[in-house]
Amino acid sequence: MRHKVYTREHILKAAYEVIAKDGFTNFTARNVAKKMGVSTQPIYLEFENMQDLKNTLVETVYEDLKKKVFSVEHTGDKLMDLAINYIDLSQKNPKLFIALFIDNYGGGKLMYKQSYDHFCQTIHEHPEYADLSEEHLKALHTGIWISVTGVAALMSSGVIEPTRQQIITVVQQTIDSILAIEAKKNEETKE
Repeated sequence: MRHKVYTREHILKAAYEVIAKDGFTNFTARNVAKKMGVSTQPIYLEFENMQDLKNTLVETVYEDLKKKVFSVEHTGDKLMDLAINYIDLSQKNPKLFIALFIDNYGGGKLMYKQSYDHFCQTIHEHPEYADLSEEHLKALHTGIWISVTGVAALMSSGVIEPTRQQIITVVQQTIDSILAIEAKKNEETKE
């Protein structure tokens, strides 16, 4: 009798389906195995433990998001498009968004690191931001992250319903304010 072989990809697909539906709250080996219709054994043969599966899943999902979601063009400004795509993700797939970016048990710091790395890569392709120092990049990323996460959360909860142009205005004002503050810091340091 042949035994069905479950690869890392099968397990990751099932794990993705679990978090997309229920977030990381119910992210257990038993629930992932149940989704696959098998025992937990294949999971522990492919992954060291559930934290290893979780980390691999977050990295895999983020790579997928970079290709399919965060690369969509809206304005021609890659930084603005990245912010819009982040907000769009929160609206199109709120459970996944919450699981990856908001939930205490979710991607959290790993997702933040992934997004920062992608942000830096994206921003270095933009001539206006190419010469920013590491300190300025971090300030810009943090400011934009806070701003768009706030917009995304308020939209997801139905508190606000901004137009695309209003979102662009908020993001642009955030970028301009942060760059102005950082420029002022540079001037004060030179004096």
